[in-house]
Amino acid sequence: MNAESFRAYCLGKKAATEGSPFGPDNIVFKVKAKMFALLALDEVPPRVNLKCDPDLAEGLRAAHEAIIPGYHLNKRHWNTVILDGSLPERMVVEMIEDSYDLVVAKLPKSTQAELGWLS
Repeated sequence: MNAESFRAYCLGKKAATEGSPFGPDNIVFKVKAKMFALLALDEVPPRVNLKCDPDLAEGLRAAHEAIIPGYHLNKRHWNTVILDGSLPERMVVEMIEDSYDLVVAKLPKSTQAELGWLS
């Protein structure tokens, strides 16, 4: 997955928005004003930060060189993923999904329902 497809996938999530609060080289993706992803455009290859369950985060880091503790974020809950082509695109998509879901799970129930997240 490259930076453009990462951005497109993130923006395809329901109610996702993007902004650059940390400057033009970083795109922050939010759902209802809560960050679920950050894309560093000034890195080659691009790096992204994604929220992750702490137990899963440790396993992913141990299994993949392209997944490291979250840069400038809570390393227990965030991973930095290096988009160097070594990870299958499906895996990156699943990590985006997990990050989005972890953030939505912390939103009020009414907001979750508005997003169609509750059945």
